[in-house]
Amino acid sequence: MTAALSPSVDFIDSTPILDDPLQLRQRAAELGYLFFRGLLPVDDVLDVRRRILQVLAARGWLADGADLMAGIVDRAAFDAVPYDEREFCGVGVPIAAYRAIQRIEQFHQLSHHPRLLRLYRALFGAPVLPHPRNIARIMIPAGDSRPTPPHQDFIHIQGSKNVWTAWFPLGDCPVELGGLTALAGSQRDGLLSYKAAEGAGGLEAYLCDLDYPWAMGSFDPGDVLTFSCQTVHRALPNRYADRIRLSCDFRYQPADEPIHEGSLNVHCNVDDWDSIYAGWTDRSLAYYWRDKALRLSDWDETIRWQKDKIC
Repeated sequence: MTAALSPSVDFIDSTPILDDPLQLRQRAAELGYLFFRGLLPVDDVLDVRRRILQVLAARGWLADGADLMAGIVDRAAFDAVPYDEREFCGVGVPIAAYRAIQRIEQFHQLSHHPRLLRLYRALFGAPVLPHPRNIARIMIPAGDSRPTPPHQDFIHIQGSKNVWTAWFPLGDCPVELGGLTALAGSQRDGLLSYKAAEGAGGLEAYLCDLDYPWAMGSFDPGDVLTFSCQTVHRALPNRYADRIRLSCDFRYQPADEPIHEGSLNVHCNVDDWDSIYAGWTDRSLAYYWRDKALRLSDWDETIRWQKDKIC
């Protein structure tokens, strides 16, 4: 059975074991992912949603007369944006709009929410380093857009193999809106080989005969999916004609493990940190990683192109 044809199963909700670190670690080792209902406060999640949608509205990409929070795209206006600009860095919007999103203070603050830090302290059993390279994705329906292909995060970030990503939508996300799905247990097979592909990241894993199920489900605001950097995951296609899917990718690791310096930059290098912080009212998180004794690692480009290991 190939992974592309593997059956799908519902996410297993790990909320009941959130206060049991041993069970969390055992389930993480088994599944390669953890899913939590209502982990983050809804108001905090929707506040970031509103601020990102305001960036899109200011550029004329939302439907006139529609409720801002509904996230309804003006397809004609957005389709008029050149394809190569829309596909910038796999984030879904041109660089100028993404730079404005990266400057949203509350977006970066959310990655330091106490509930997330508490989760990763329990999972790692060690002090936690949140990566400052936070990612927003703005998946606006367009006929020529492609969902993120199956991949493992390690090929894009390297550093520690004990990095975990927190993925969550900024709003309701039924399966049809294009949420994330994880190949449960796939982290056990280690790093895979890759080929070029369309969609965010530009690389797709050769799944060969990985006989694991795709775990998936709908998300409510505040739900969080987290997974190992060696767990294969992918985005489902957005099947709505006009609804935008907004989501966040935040990454965490034990503070004493190696990190590549690229993970300390603004995502896609759209700005420098001085400019990001310029308009913030609370600068307590500015350059929070600089006073830590980080172990920087080298980059190995061959990890991304192991063509001798294809099926």
